Amino acid sequence: MVGDGGTFLPPSIEAAWGLRERPSKGPKPGLTLDRIVDAAVSLASAEGLDAVSMGRVAKELGASTMSLYRYVSAKSELYVLMMEAATGAPPGLFPAGTAWREAMEAWAWALREVYHRNLWMLRVPVSGPPATPNLVAWWEKALVALADTGLDAGAKISVTLLVSGYVRNDALVMADLASVVAAGGDSEEVLARYARTLRRLADPARYPEVARMLDDGVMDVADEPEVEFRFGLARILDGVAVHVDGIAS
Repeated sequence: MVGDGGTFLPPSIEAAWGLRERPSKGPKPGLTLDRIVDAAVSLASAEGLDAVSMGRVAKELGASTMSLYRYVSAKSELYVLMMEAATGAPPGLFPAGTAWREAMEAWAWALREVYHRNLWMLRVPVSGPPATPNLVAWWEKALVALADTGLDAGAKISVTLLVSGYVRNDALVMADLASVVAAGGDSEEVLARYARTLRRLADPARYPEVARMLDDGVMDVADEPEVEFRFGLARILDGVAVHVDGIAS
């Protein structure tokens, strides 16, 4: 279903942009698009994305499944609206005139916090570039951070994708660890067990560097997630800085 706002977007996405009125009165009194999205986000937060279906959301709202289709035409559309609601508008992050690197660091840490509050987001299939107001606002914030770098538009987009991809991957690792803990495991014990198993399987003659790493004990104790994230982000921005400095010179 495509809206009539001239965007080729579904009606509910056009409504998020204010291009058309949100349906406010449906067959069930009090049923609104906002309530549907809020219920779906609550389900995903409590039980994971797999728990979200049109039927389950309708049940949570005490409505019929068919009544939801007056507001949202498909589950994929609902996912987009859930991402929009849970992400929210970006905070202030950095004042005007902040150096690009400091600004991008603030942006990355803030985005990391969004993912960590909403780990279910990582299971939503990526279907295209940002298409809703809050997601575009986050993109805008990153481009503002890079505005004075001398990078052309394509390079700014590439840097934004590079940093956001790193943030997403970090959060995905954390989500997988959270699944282990939820299943009754312990992240430290899982890592230690993996190290013990690898010591038995990895012949030092065939895997000498892996053996040295294991002998150093780096797999025996997990680093703090924030330390890992800070290190990786710094190395990415180091590379961007080399490129920016090269343009300046």
